Amino acid sequence: MNWLTRSTIYGLAAALVFALGGTFSSSDAAAGWEPKKPVEFVIMAGKGGGADKMARLMQAVIEKNGLSSKPFVPINKPGGSGAESLIYLKGKQGDNHTIMVTLNSFYTTPLRQPGLNVDIFTFSPVGRMAEDTFLLWVNADSDIHNIEDFVAAVKAKGSDWIMAGTGKGQEDQLLTSFLNNAYGLDMKYVPYKGGGRVAKELAGKNADSTVNNPSEQLGFWEAGKTRPLAAFTATRLAVFPDVPTFKELGKDYVYYMQRSVVGAPA
Repeated sequence: MNWLTRSTIYGLAAALVFALGGTFSSSDAAAGWEPKKPVEFVIMAGKGGGADKMARLMQAVIEKNGLSSKPFVPINKPGGSGAESLIYLKGKQGDNHTIMVTLNSFYTTPLRQPGLNVDIFTFSPVGRMAEDTFLLWVNADSDIHNIEDFVAAVKAKGSDWIMAGTGKGQEDQLLTSFLNNAYGLDMKYVPYKGGGRVAKELAGKNADSTVNNPSEQLGFWEAGKTRPLAAFTATRLAVFPDVPTFKELGKDYVYYMQRSVVGAPA
């Protein structure tokens, strides 16, 4: 998702607006749905993260190219690892002017918190827009330049090593658990609201490592403040040709985050 071309972003934004016409009621679709008021674009994560960046970029493309007669208004509701957004959207049943950009916590949070009484299959599917990737990052001022250095440093610091991530029981914590198990580590996982905040914590040396999406760390990486060590992808990322995959490093582990858009229950 992080390295989409301008034409691809335009295509996704256009597809989003077009798909809304067939997402809600059949009468809306037959009439050629047009928004009657601003469309709420709910985001399951905090500002600066991958989901936030995608939603705001699509919102800007929609506005710039006149793809909708009414504005799409991004609204961040990151509480409870996305539970806040899920409950909000559930309460908008029948409202065809509220949509939500999702990440993998769209699936995991209802499983972890059955008390929410949220059935994701009741939401109106709009489209799966992209897949996002993950890398392991450290601060560029550290002496860590590869996975061997990383493992040695974490073992030396033990449970005092801080891995910053977004939310509890979702993507970043799953990857942290993988690293702990795969390399015999005992990192402390500290959750924050949004990948943007996580990236800042690493750049500011308030965390020892992260597993941010590339777009979340891009600015700090370009400024020489953070360093990628390995990618959770099947092959190397074109933007980071010198960064090996964990598969290359002997750990056959690949993980992606889906980026989809859903509407309120019909």
